[in-house]
Amino acid sequence: MYSQADIESAVAAGVLSRDAAEGLHAHALGLRQAPVADEEHFRLLSGFNDIFVTIAALLMLGACAGIGAAVAPGVAGLLVAGAAWGMAEYFTRQRRMALPSIVLMLAFVGGVIAVPINILAESQMDPSNRTGALIGAGIAILGAAAAWIHWRRFMVPITVAAGAAAAAATVVALIIAAVAPATGDGAERVLLPLVFAAGIAVFALAMRWDISDRARETRRSDVAFWLHLLAAPMIAHPLFNWLGVTDGANVTVLSAAGVLAIYALLGLVALAVDRRALLVSALAYVLISMTWLFRQFGMVELNFAITGLVIGSALLMLSAFWSTIRAAIVTQLPVGVQARLPEPRLAIA
Repeated sequence: MYSQADIESAVAAGVLSRDAAEGLHAHALGLRQAPVADEEHFRLLSGFNDIFVTIAALLMLGACAGIGAAVAPGVAGLLVAGAAWGMAEYFTRQRRMALPSIVLMLAFVGGVIAVPINILAESQMDPSNRTGALIGAGIAILGAAAAWIHWRRFMVPITVAAGAAAAAATVVALIIAAVAPATGDGAERVLLPLVFAAGIAVFALAMRWDISDRARETRRSDVAFWLHLLAAPMIAHPLFNWLGVTDGANVTVLSAAGVLAIYALLGLVALAVDRRALLVSALAYVLISMTWLFRQFGMVELNFAITGLVIGSALLMLSAFWSTIRAAIVTQLPVGVQARLPEPRLAIA
């Protein structure tokens, strides 16, 4: 079975012409009788061998971590990063296995940033809030550099999201270091707004990748998927925290109504850009609010069950009619905006 990435690679190598690739894509689209873009595909598994290799790789990485921890502080991270890079040379660069590539990339970046973290932890240093923020920024820069190097070599789609997360952490840590007093109160006041702003920036970056591949046929679409997955909780958590629903005990009727209103707004954005990550990230807050509301109306024993029934039914209906609803929304947007979004298509009856 051949993936879209394999076909793109064949076109780049001159084995398959662009016209032939587009003809194959059109034929496959007709057979499936459903729009490719609205399915929001991303490559995770090419077969059970992906799971088999991933389990073996995790065992190897765990062994490296255990051996390194017994040698000296920081050695565990070095061994994990080195082993992850070495395995990626074969399983990512040559075999192009999706799930192992994701795991090995995360292991490499995680191993790199674990080196200074482990060394600092062993030194038992107790820095001030400002110093700690600066150290955190330095570690985040190291993680961003590791992600960039890995991307240049292997071009695993999730790597861009890892680099974006590290870059966002760097900016947030530097700003906190600049404005936070020694008590740390300033850090708490500015953290959520900074995370929210960073989430908007990551979302904009994801849209830039999406716009470059409206048909969602290349690696750029996979990159955008992971960026959307990163941006979603960074946007959703601050919004619902400000409404006071991160602690279920503080939910009020007004805040619950606010959660539902914001979730509806996020749903409109998700439909417009044809990405479901925002809906998934905000789902926990909606469940908390709805559960509280049903409890207030006397449904104490069945509040969670009724919440699951209502929300689950609504999401299933949205999934079933996603293309139809999305087409109705996108066609109401300005022409210039429509030209940058995936083209809405209805499934063939």
